[in-house]
Amino acid sequence: MTIGKVVADRIRELCTQKGITLNKLGTISGVTQSTLNNIISGISENPTISTIKKICDGLNINIVEFFDTPAFRNLEQEIK
Repeated sequence: MTIGKVVADRIRELCTQKGITLNKLGTISGVTQSTLNNIISGISENPTISTIKKICDGLNINIVEFFDTPAFRNLEQEIK
């Protein structure tokens, strides 16, 4: 699984847990709807840490909570 896929899955998971839509997340985080859509659809495979931080702020979590999951811990190193 790629980092982009894990990030997208984590955003979806957190939105579900918090009971908010991606549209609402965009509004409260200041991340544009098109950017969120690109992350979720896989068009943007490597969102910036700044974007992820804004998403975390919108979800009222810290960045450690975002990345502290088995999916991130089990990622294989991607060498290009």
